[in-house]
Amino acid sequence: MITSLSRDAKFTEAKILIVDDEPGNIHVLERMLNSAGYRNIKSTTDGRSTPELYRSMQPDLILLDIRMPGFNGFDVMDALSTLEKESYLPILVLTAQLDTETRLRAIKAGAKDFVNKPFIMEEMLARINNLLEVRMLHNSLHNDKKSLQTKVVESSQELRQYQVEIIHRLARAAEYRDNETGMHVIRISKLCERLARGMGLSDHECNLIRHASPMHDIGKIGIPDHILLKSGRLTAKEWSIMKTHAEIGALILSGSESEFLQMAEVIAGSHHERWDGNGYPRGLKAGDIPLVSRIVAVCDVFDALTSERPYKEAWSIENAVTEMEKQSGKLFDPDVLKTFMDMLPEMVDIAQQFSDTSHQVIHTQRKTS
Repeated sequence: MITSLSRDAKFTEAKILIVDDEPGNIHVLERMLNSAGYRNIKSTTDGRSTPELYRSMQPDLILLDIRMPGFNGFDVMDALSTLEKESYLPILVLTAQLDTETRLRAIKAGAKDFVNKPFIMEEMLARINNLLEVRMLHNSLHNDKKSLQTKVVESSQELRQYQVEIIHRLARAAEYRDNETGMHVIRISKLCERLARGMGLSDHECNLIRHASPMHDIGKIGIPDHILLKSGRLTAKEWSIMKTHAEIGALILSGSESEFLQMAEVIAGSHHERWDGNGYPRGLKAGDIPLVSRIVAVCDVFDALTSERPYKEAWSIENAVTEMEKQSGKLFDPDVLKTFMDMLPEMVDIAQQFSDTSHQVIHTQRKTS
């Protein structure tokens, strides 16, 4: 009869903690539970030890005597309430006190059910099984919730990864219009992230600028080929049209809720502003220019000078550095430029690792194979 009430293995594997100051009561309860198939049982006659036992055991059910000297059942429940915030912890109160005040106080303290002393074994087992059933159901729902949350996070991360990949490919597609390898945007991404770290930006900001900076010239897709691809010097009218790529880029990227697209909008619209206020499109000056745009400006010019283009040969590192230092306080933020120069060996390594030449060799081999 007693064994039949244990129901199934998942219940008999439940961890049960007995807290009662009377060793005789503990002995009776342990025998009863063992007879019903329960094996994971611990007990204590000292209520003060309950919190530590709870931490180490993580019980599925506590059989708790209310009337204990010193640290009584109410004290035990108060202590447990500070340890357990999320889980449903069944506490089955063992009491000879039947008054309403005691029961109400116990319920408010965390008791889920009561068994009167002296207790009937069949009733005790039935109540234990009922509480464990609720406990198991709660655990199942909690695990399902955690699993769902994990899947949602993974799906969100995967979606973000796809979005970033698409944006990078679009940036490279725009770059291919005037650069066969499209490696400029890769170098800008690496250079800007490294410089941002050197400037003391947070990991989150550095991650954003890594994804946002490749879109700095996305507005070039709105510039006619006869201007964008012109090998000679642009006329004043052509230059006026070329400069509109900053505003076009900002417009293309505007209105997004994505953080990196919001930063990309800022960069696209202001990376051609100058420290001295003579840049475009708005003539912003000094600190009015967003820091991320000042970072991109330095990296963009360095890469432009040291890369070959249809209208120019690549400059040497020495000549590029000399020219950029002349522009400190004019085109560039002096602090940003100084940080870049302090990190020059790293920047040169990045430029060489992702150079157009090395990539073009691979590209040509694929085409001829």
